[in-house]
Amino acid sequence: MTKETAIKLFESKQVRSVWDSEAEKWYFSIIDVIEILTGTDRPRKYWSDLKAKLKKEGSELSEKIGQLKMAAEDGKMRITDIADTQQLFRLVQSVPSPKAEPFKQWLAQVGSERLDEIEDPESGIDRLMETYLRKGYSKEWINQRLKSIEIRKELTDEWENRNVKKGQEFAILTDEITKAWSGLTTKQYKNLKDLKKENLRDHMTNLELVLNMLAEASTTEISKDKKPKTFNENKIVARKGGNVAKAARVQLENTTGKKVVTKQSAKQLEQNKNKEIGEK
Repeated sequence: MTKETAIKLFESKQVRSVWDSEAEKWYFSIIDVIEILTGTDRPRKYWSDLKAKLKKEGSELSEKIGQLKMAAEDGKMRITDIADTQQLFRLVQSVPSPKAEPFKQWLAQVGSERLDEIEDPESGIDRLMETYLRKGYSKEWINQRLKSIEIRKELTDEWENRNVKKGQEFAILTDEITKAWSGLTTKQYKNLKDLKKENLRDHMTNLELVLNMLAEASTTEISKDKKPKTFNENKIVARKGGNVAKAARVQLENTTGKKVVTKQSAKQLEQNKNKEIGEK
């Protein structure tokens, strides 16, 4: 079972879900998931007992559960307990049900693979390449994507050297770079491609990926040269790095008369090309 297959159960019509565009997370009705996994006709009672059990065991999961109004069977909006994907998988681990077993096996497999990658990083690269091939990407695009990961790592290492904090500060600087070269914030870019939780770079065309790499590589080099000391100085460097790629994008668009930033992804373009070849 893959992550995509696992999550699809929770995104099915049987489970009420809400997408939070600010947090970029799916939230799911716990009661609905409990009902599917256990088959019980009293999911609220089951969840109430499970929460008490988890609390007794010292788990913090029940304390972190949020609440949202969702449409009930009578059509009225009622408060219900909700969980994000990570919390949901933790919850599944606590449900003794045959229907939960495939998820537990998948989580165990993911954990084992992660340990293998720590011992042998090359195995992680091989697995990533296999994943992209299964998803229908061309080998040329995959090689660029792997290179983009290397360039991104060099940039984040440089940020850490400049005392930029992982998480929000990384995200803000990434947003500065993206907006500078593409004209769109990361969120606007994802909306253009109709993405939610998906990785934006995984849905870039070859040209978009190349320009994004140029923007990030330029930011790294400028940072090494300017040695920014404050977060605001890092933001200025990020914009300068993005502007290097913007100049290349504008020149290319003026020469070809075509926009670089597009709704389409590399995979879609590859599928369209194969379809056209098949029709000839």
